[in-house]
Amino acid sequence: MMVIGYHIILTGYGHWLPNDPRGSKSRKIFIPNIQPLGESHHGRKATQPSRGEFQSFHRNAENELLHSVLWWNDAERQALIGAFGEVARDQHLTCYACAVLSNHAHFLFRKHKLKAEEMIGLLKKAGREILRERNLVPKEHPVFSNDRCHVYKDNVSAMRNCIRYIEQNYEKHHIPIIECDFVTPYNDWPFHKYNTA
Repeated sequence: MMVIGYHIILTGYGHWLPNDPRGSKSRKIFIPNIQPLGESHHGRKATQPSRGEFQSFHRNAENELLHSVLWWNDAERQALIGAFGEVARDQHLTCYACAVLSNHAHFLFRKHKLKAEEMIGLLKKAGREILRERNLVPKEHPVFSNDRCHVYKDNVSAMRNCIRYIEQNYEKHHIPIIECDFVTPYNDWPFHKYNTA
């Protein structure tokens, strides 16, 4: 498979746990206290929990977490977007889509010398630092979950579908759009030279 892009998802701390009843991308439970709440299941479960089951799990989990579960408000989202933009510019990353929501963020980056896992590390570090510097979160708060969630894209159609999916997240989550000045329109890279349409 020729990888041309990385769909990266950053999840806020406590919002999608390894043993989440919906299933998870995680393979390991990092917080022993939440282990009794359920088994981990890698990937989305075929049968999704009811709303009541989901809410009950998260109420119980919040009591066992080491830090509070945060919901990013507009000021925090603005700060995060600024920090993510700095990473993109400093590392010369080409970003085709970005949505920073109330408890997670989506990006579509062009393939780069940095691995997806390295991009995730840099984005999380920058996001944590800006929120701590501005006293928007407690100094010891991790801000993001420990997982490293990314999906490889290998063709133009997959890239364009991912961009649409990311952009639709604002409306889906009823979140006001914040423009990201580091996002570049997608031009069918790396096949743009052959696209004469």
